[in-house]
Amino acid sequence: MTDTARLPDLDHEHFLRRAFAVAERSRQAGDHPFGCILVDAQGEVVLEQGNGYTAEGGDMTAHAERLLATRASRKFPPAALAACTMYTSAEPCAMCAGAVYWTGIGRVVFGQSEHNLKEMTGNHPENPTLDLPCRTVFAAGQRMVDVIGPLLESEAAELQRSFWSGRDEGGKTD
Repeated sequence: MTDTARLPDLDHEHFLRRAFAVAERSRQAGDHPFGCILVDAQGEVVLEQGNGYTAEGGDMTAHAERLLATRASRKFPPAALAACTMYTSAEPCAMCAGAVYWTGIGRVVFGQSEHNLKEMTGNHPENPTLDLPCRTVFAAGQRMVDVIGPLLESEAAELQRSFWSGRDEGGKTD
């Protein structure tokens, strides 16, 4: 089990809004509006990642959280990652939660819930959302991942609402 007492006391709203800014930059670059950052035990942002669906050639697994977890596991030892917090614009899906778990990141703070995202986007072919809370995925594991969220959910949802409402099923915008 991860000792959550080792996790730093951080300004969650401040860092979550930084993740929202990464999501907006992802959107401006032509990708899906998801973004996340990794904050270390000293409160420093050490990685940031936007969604990579378009940037990675239509890779349906190129979610921001999965890409960041992969980069983090290559860059930092497990002990350092256990004291890190991932801030993400939307709740990690089951795939991303698995990547966070295997990477060893100690805490996740998210904006929009997976349930709310699914209600908003429906069964869009570019985002066939699973309504499976990351807490459920983490609870099946052998170590604890601290989860905070949804937090600032209406702000986070606005990133998605304005994107998906004007996007047809072929991926084109109105």
